[in-house]
Amino acid sequence: MTTARDLAIVALDAAADKPLEQGDLSLALAAAEVFDLVEAKALVLDGDRILPSAQSPTGDRLLDEAAAALVRQEPYESVEDWLWRRGRGLSAAYVDDLERVGLTARPRGRRIPLRTGRSVLVDSAARRAAEERRAAGEPVLAALAAAAGIGAEPAEIPEELAGETATTVLAAVGNAVMELEAVRQRRQIEDAAFDNVWRGY
Repeated sequence: MTTARDLAIVALDAAADKPLEQGDLSLALAAAEVFDLVEAKALVLDGDRILPSAQSPTGDRLLDEAAAALVRQEPYESVEDWLWRRGRGLSAAYVDDLERVGLTARPRGRRIPLRTGRSVLVDSAARRAAEERRAAGEPVLAALAAAAGIGAEPAEIPEELAGETATTVLAAVGNAVMELEAVRQRRQIEDAAFDNVWRGY
């Protein structure tokens, strides 16, 4: 299992209790893919630039898609640019993929045998592995989950995340999530102002 898929499973589990911001989750999933692609030796980071390596299949459909989408010309792409570009709609892609491989199902209505509602996780080895990884407090997964709004940020940075790659990716996803939140707040203020104008007429 990949970090991105584990994060998607953890997020679906958490969403049963509290809705998540899909944009935050998509950005965190794109960051998780960077970690997975570094581990698969499909890319290396040079400062905040993503340098693609030789492309070889990872065995994961979405991760292979991510590897194929890497910019392969100088000056290459910054991690933050990658998060915005790759992250667009990524949470929905992971939900669809989990359903495709049988890790989730849509509950059926009691009387009418039509599929209803959102996807729910089924009991599986993949789900148990993701839950164990989260329960163990695995640093990369915990930090990405916190960026997606699942759980709290760790009080101090674990040693495992002190490396240049981890620092760069986590800083980029943190910045992107804050920027997205600022856009949401600006939109709310504009919508409220617009409503007030209409109430005045």
